[in-house]
This record gives sequence, structure tokens and C-alpha cells, in this order.
Amino acid sequence: MTNCVLKRVIKLLFLQFYTKKGVDFLIEVGTLLDKVRSEKPLVHHLTNWVTIYDCANIVRMTGALPVMAHAIEESAEMQGISNSLVLNIGTLTPELIKSMKQAGKKANEAGHAIVLDAVGVGATTLRTEKAIELIDSLKVDVIKGNKSEIAKLAGAEVQTRGVEAAEVEEDITELAKKLAGQKNNTVVVTGAEDIVVSTDKSYLVKNGHPLMSEFVGTGCMVASVIGCFAAVEKNCTDAAAAALSCFGIAGELAAKEAKAPQAFKQQLFDELYGLDAKTVSGMQKIEEL
Repeated sequence: MTNCVLKRVIKLLFLQFYTKKGVDFLIEVGTLLDKVRSEKPLVHHLTNWVTIYDCANIVRMTGALPVMAHAIEESAEMQGISNSLVLNIGTLTPELIKSMKQAGKKANEAGHAIVLDAVGVGATTLRTEKAIELIDSLKVDVIKGNKSEIAKLAGAEVQTRGVEAAEVEEDITELAKKLAGQKNNTVVVTGAEDIVVSTDKSYLVKNGHPLMSEFVGTGCMVASVIGCFAAVEKNCTDAAAAALSCFGIAGELAAKEAKAPQAFKQQLFDELYGLDAKTVSGMQKIEEL
């Protein structure tokens, strides 16, 4: 038996073993995590001032490198040496949108994935209009938001309360698919279970823990983790699902050690830093929709 055939047999047995234990290997999340850590991509952010420190650190814990260059005089130049781009409109200003467009155009030229975190869309006219402006003027590869933010971008009538999710009467999965079809990209809806859809595939990611919603910044951080995975995986739907699974697994592990929000937050960073492919393979919960 050749080495190539032997490796295939071992891999098949490995997959069969874990499938029997309830793990879905639609995406080999651990392999993508290892790829992030071996390639150490530079993830450029134009992001939320409330959570910028946490976003930088979560990128390092994932295994990539963060950079934040908001000034319009350098945002495009910095993007030229980066590997992906995360745009977060949490602390939105018209000047920041100009810098985002500059960096985004450079990302499109270079073939870098763009992740847009549509924070607060639906809460004010400015946020909604500027998010749509970014989506229409750039090739945004991943649009991420809570259910009311995504519903608003898909054309549903909904009013977001600040940056918190509001109730959505229509089927959020169908709204996400509608938006993905309109923009030919990946749409991520975060929640107790995360929805990841594109025109050709859809996933439900069931990793995570309720404590992840008990402190500010979780959503911003997960957008940054998606930026890490999208920097090394061209299929942004797979990249987003893998990122959500890893982040959620870190949350599950953190909850075993910490029971209050701030202690949990610190433990979340530590668990993500120590996460390995073997642990991920045993814990990932990704299903097809």
C-alpha cells in the first residue's frame, strides 16, 4: 500500500469515527485554523472604537496579525500589504466611510476578502444608507449582522434598537438568502445559532454559549475572526462557518472555567489561543441548511 493510499484510508477512518460521535465534517475547521496560524495573515480593520482593542487581540489569539489604519491618507496603502479587510460601522462617521471605500477599492483590486459588520443598520438612516452605499460601491464578500440588521439590508420592515437585534417577522434564513442572491456573496446572521448562506450553500453553526451575549464586543470580535479565516480560504462561506465554529468552541470551553461575564471574556481569549485542530474536530457543530 502506497503512502498516498494509506493516508486516504487513515483519513476515512478518522472521519467515520468522529461522524459516529455526531461531528459533521462538511468543513474541516481544524485544518483551516492551522492554516491561519501557519500563514499568519495581516487583517486590516477600519472598525469600531468601542471594541477596537478586543478586535486586535482576538485576531492575535486566532493566530493572525491585526492592523488598524483609519486615516484616509493611508487606508488604501495599508490594504495593499494586508490579506483581508474588516469594515465595522459601529462608530460610524462620514469621514470613516470615505476611508473604508479607499481601503475597499484596494482590497477589490488585490483580490482580498472584505467582511462588513453592519452594526446598528436599521437604527438610523445614516447607518442604513452608508451600509448600503458600501455594499453597492464595493465587492463585499461577507455581510455579517444580527437578524434585524440583515433583515433591514434585505429590504424587510424592521427597526433595530441601538445595536441590539429586534424581532423579525419574516423568515430570517430566507431573507439572508435573498440578500446573498442580490449581492452574490456570503451573508452571516449571528444569534444563538449562526446562519451562514450564499448562492450555492448554507450552513447552521451551533457552537457557542449564552455568556457570549452578556458583554459588549462579541459581534465585533467574531467579524474579526471571520476576517482571519477569509484571508486564507477563498470560499468565504466555508471561511465564515469555520470562524464562527472556532469562536463558539472557545466560548464553550471558557464557560467551563468562568461563570461571570468579565471572567468569561478573559477566558474566551485564552481558550481561543490554546485551541487546536484535534479539539476543534471533536467539538465542531456545523450542519447544512
